Amino acid sequence: MTRPPLDLTVYLVTDTVMAGGAGRVAPLVRAAVDGGATVVQVRDPEADDDTFLRISREVVAALVGTGVPVLLNDRVHLVRPAGAHGAHVGQGDLDPVRTRELLGPDALLGLSCQTVEHVEAARALPDGTLDYLGLGPVWDQTTKPDAAIPSGPAGIARLAAASPWPTVAIGGISADRIGELPATGVAGAAVVSAVCAAPDPRAAATLLRTRWKDAPR
Repeated sequence: MTRPPLDLTVYLVTDTVMAGGAGRVAPLVRAAVDGGATVVQVRDPEADDDTFLRISREVVAALVGTGVPVLLNDRVHLVRPAGAHGAHVGQGDLDPVRTRELLGPDALLGLSCQTVEHVEAARALPDGTLDYLGLGPVWDQTTKPDAAIPSGPAGIARLAAASPWPTVAIGGISADRIGELPATGVAGAAVVSAVCAAPDPRAAATLLRTRWKDAPR
């Protein structure tokens, strides 16, 4: 699969429960992309592989022709069967070098980092391993119970400054808070509940993108 452009501005991470069930994830994602979401990461740590693969394939199919990349959270072995564009891994997931070997050179790969030490370790990886870093959490959040202590915008700015790759902030980001992030140097904001729990995902994505665009740098 050809590597698509990577625009991290509004990075949607899916939540199956918030979406209303496995069959509602793809329609929600398409609505969000129509509203302005620029990347989609399919995430469902509770789903078995069969369910996760089905959700992922439905999301990929829903976004054909949009140019928006679909990444899978952690389950690197399902990227090719799903027809996805890449993966995102955390500090405790499959090693990024091995992940890149499995994905091949044309897939997108992101890595979560919570500390400057994580970013420095990422910088020591072979060239071409990573495409972007996910930084956070910025603020308290409820979608990932084992998340690190929030670092706030100032902490995110320090991490972004240490990264040679584009970065996306995550954790507790809402339409009311997203305007604080462009000044930190990140390329975008990753959201879960701000879209997945919204009564109108399309409108929610549009508002997030507008407030990002209008925020001071």
